[in-house]
Amino acid sequence: MPDAQTLPLLLRQLRLPTVAACWPQLEVRAQAEGWSLPQTLAALCEHELAERERRRLARHLKEARLPVGKTLETFEFDSIAADHRRQLTALAGDTQWVDQAHNLLLFGPSGVGKSHVAAGLGHALIDQGYRVRYATASGMVQELQAAKQALRLSDALSKLDKYAVLIIDDIGYVKRSEAETSVLFELIAHRYESASLIITANQPFSAWDSIFPDSMMAVAAIDRLVHHATLMELSGESYRKRAYQRQLQRGKIASSG
Repeated sequence: MPDAQTLPLLLRQLRLPTVAACWPQLEVRAQAEGWSLPQTLAALCEHELAERERRRLARHLKEARLPVGKTLETFEFDSIAADHRRQLTALAGDTQWVDQAHNLLLFGPSGVGKSHVAAGLGHALIDQGYRVRYATASGMVQELQAAKQALRLSDALSKLDKYAVLIIDDIGYVKRSEAETSVLFELIAHRYESASLIITANQPFSAWDSIFPDSMMAVAAIDRLVHHATLMELSGESYRKRAYQRQLQRGKIASSG
C-alpha cells in the first residue's frame, strides 16, 4: 500500500513544487465538496500549470529588458492615426508575422511614441509565449563590438537566435563608423528571413547614409529589412510635450483652487 508520508518527496522528485505546496489545502476542499479523484488531480494540475506560466512570464520579462511601464495598454492611441492604431492592434493579436520572421520598422520624429509602441508589442508577444529582447541600437552595437573584438561575434549572434523578436531602438543614434555599423549590418544579415526585428528610427531611409558610412552597405541593410516588413511612420505632437502641458495645466488648476 502506498505510504502517504512519501508524497512530498515524490512531488519534489517529479518537480511539481506547486502541487507539493497546495495539495493539503486542496485535499480539504476536495473532501468538503465531494470532488472525485480526477477532479482533484485536474485542480492540482491547473495550479501547477498556472504557476509555471507565471514563472515563465516573469523570467521572459526579465530577460527581455523592456522599458518599465511601456505597454500597449498605457500607450495613448488617440495620438496616432486610426489606421496605425488598427495596424498595431492587428500586429499584437495576430502573430503570424513573427512566425514568418517578418520585421516591423517604425519611423517618426523624437517623442511620438515609437519606443513605447515597440516595447508594448514586446510585452504583448511575451504574453503569447514568444521570447523578446529589447536594446538601444547603441547598446546592442557596443555588445556586438565587444564580442567581435573577442573573436566571438558569431557566437553572440547565435545566442540572440533564441529571441523570436529583437527590438532595436533608436537606430539613428548609432555613430557613423565602420566598426559600429559593420556589426549592425552583421546582425541584420544574420536575422534575415530567420527571425524578426522591430526597429525604430527617427530618420527615413534616404538619410541612412548617416548611419552606414558605406552606401552599398546601407542599401544592402535596407533591402534585407524591408523584404518582409511592415513599415509605419508615426507622427503627431511629442509625448513629452503633451505630458509637460498636462503638468502645467494641473498646476494652474491647483493654484486656482
